[in-house]
Amino acid sequence: MSGFVGNRIDWSSLDQAAQRQALLRPAQQVAEDTRAAVAALLAEVRDRGDVALREITARFDKVALENFEVSEAEFAAAEREIAEALKSAMREAAQRIEIFHRAGMTQPYAVETAPGVVCERVVRPIRRVGLYVPAGSAPLPSTALMLGIPARLAGCKEVVLCTPPRQDGSADPAVLVAARLTGVTRVLKLGGAQAVAALAFGTESVGKCDKIFGPGNSYVTEAKQQVARGGIVAIDMPAGPSEVLVIADAGANPAFVAADLLSQAEHGPDSQVLLLSDDDRLLAAVEKEIESQLAALPRAAIARQALAESRLIKVETLEQAFAISNDYAPEHLILALREPRAWLDKVEAAGSVFLGDFTPEALGDYCSGTNHVLPTNGAAAAYSGVSVASFQNLVSVQSASRTGIAAIGPCAVTLARAESLDAHANAVVLRMEAAA
Repeated sequence: MSGFVGNRIDWSSLDQAAQRQALLRPAQQVAEDTRAAVAALLAEVRDRGDVALREITARFDKVALENFEVSEAEFAAAEREIAEALKSAMREAAQRIEIFHRAGMTQPYAVETAPGVVCERVVRPIRRVGLYVPAGSAPLPSTALMLGIPARLAGCKEVVLCTPPRQDGSADPAVLVAARLTGVTRVLKLGGAQAVAALAFGTESVGKCDKIFGPGNSYVTEAKQQVARGGIVAIDMPAGPSEVLVIADAGANPAFVAADLLSQAEHGPDSQVLLLSDDDRLLAAVEKEIESQLAALPRAAIARQALAESRLIKVETLEQAFAISNDYAPEHLILALREPRAWLDKVEAAGSVFLGDFTPEALGDYCSGTNHVLPTNGAAAAYSGVSVASFQNLVSVQSASRTGIAAIGPCAVTLARAESLDAHANAVVLRMEAAA
């Protein structure tokens, strides 16, 4: 029996409350318990530093670690363990990721806004950044590439990468090889909310960071948001459990669509996948194809849990599908349409878009060149995926000559006095008099 049974919906038959319920993400339904648990973990690390980190690591990762930092011997062992074919694929992916991100780098600029007044924007790397690379049931060396490459291009001086330890006390060797490939040399065997806490507060062995990057489960995401709300550290975005929304027409290939849905469902039980189509036969064919492909998946049990909270949605028109998608603001949006680019202007909110039958979401996960660290849980309505600019500060600069203060000083004085800020006005007037 398919994991989608009971989750097939005719959108137009639902009232607004039922429509909102249909799009509710699994993580949103357990948020209260998660918030309390994460707050307790953050407090432990904040108050007791490395001692708390060791206790929490033993509790959740089932391993006793005296030292969290990956040694040179561990890096060397990882290089020996990873097959050359995988290393070659990582290098190939890294090259395309760099090409894409380098092309989009923010450029400084300067403009004369009035005679004698020059305004500029300069670009500076964030000094200390922390990267989080998940490694639970499925280690993600690709995430090390997605974070490490833009951090290097940005010129960040201090980069530390945290990834959960395995039960033998080692870090995943593929993650280590990927980290070194990007130029990251400091890796800590720390996972979960406790890793976020260490990067945010700093401990005896973990330096405090200025900004934390990376995806994770609902606990990692909640930890990032709590430390950001507290003003302790900046974060890239809410990047939690994976999600995909597919808009498909009658001509879509059911096997392709099913494979895309399952590729996200297998991430974890709290992932969510949605299919919207105006064609009943396509929905039925995809549902059948999902069950067929599930039978061959090693992570079928995980995928079935995600499918239980996922939806096949019948819409009246493709325009309606895009309206639903823009409200949902998916992390990944696949347009399995006959003329996908013609529909691209309809997309208002999505982390990353995949056009047409031969662009599976998995390409973006690994090697097309775009970044797979993307906003989830509806955050794509206001956040963008990771880029080089995510690792930089854009600093405005201005300079005024005697001519410049004379040209625009009166404007500043008038505005300052209108706001009853006389000291502001006086700071300008004194210079205007000196320049006269």
